[in-house]
Amino acid sequence: MDSPIHVERRGHVFEVTLNRPKANAIDLATSRIMGEVFTEFRDDPDMRVALVTAAGEKFFCPGWDLKAAADGDAVDGDYGVGGFGGLQELRGLNKPVIMAVNGICCGGGLELALSGDIILAADHASFALPEIRSGTVADAASIKLPKRIPYHIAMEMLFTGRWLDAEEAARWGMINQIFPADDLMAKAREMADGLASGPPLVFAAIKEVVREAEDMKFQDALNKITKSQFETVETLYRSEDQLEGARAFAEKRDPVWKGR
Repeated sequence: MDSPIHVERRGHVFEVTLNRPKANAIDLATSRIMGEVFTEFRDDPDMRVALVTAAGEKFFCPGWDLKAAADGDAVDGDYGVGGFGGLQELRGLNKPVIMAVNGICCGGGLELALSGDIILAADHASFALPEIRSGTVADAASIKLPKRIPYHIAMEMLFTGRWLDAEEAARWGMINQIFPADDLMAKAREMADGLASGPPLVFAAIKEVVREAEDMKFQDALNKITKSQFETVETLYRSEDQLEGARAFAEKRDPVWKGR
């Protein structure tokens, strides 16, 4: 049986495609595979950026596979490393993740998208949290969404399950950019390639600081940096890349990043 997750390595870009017809819903087995795939990305020093999308033109991901649930998959079952979809609870992921949303993105699929750092969308993409209609809670989205977009819009989505088209999602800051469907992957790959040519140790430091500082007071987070308590920041400041950046600036040339 073909894997529901396809991986392609393009230079330093790790491209992941969810391909589970008909709707790219995620069951327990798929979630465990996704966890293994994203762990592989995290741990491979040659892979600098992940680009995540889905097969087909209609669905990015509707989230939890209700048909699999009806056949016995437990909603509180073993999702594998990284939790549901393998990404939102994956520890130590200090590399950029781009989401290319190519269609319906709802429920756990929206939670998966929110686990990325940058969200690009096709112009026909749509977004919702319909869990309220089935009497359950969008747990990860209830934590994340009110921190990403205006509180009242997030609560309306959670309370009513209403849909946002791509234009409205962009207006509220849920997604970064909208592209015609035929251009989405080319634009997403262009962005991924651009990030992959950037300084990986700086990206790692940014992600760790942003993640750890989310629940800290500003001065506490800043003190943690100045007291050398962020591992990625210390690695950066003691690296060849730090010296290369300074030399390249002084010599008025593009830096050559080695990630060490």
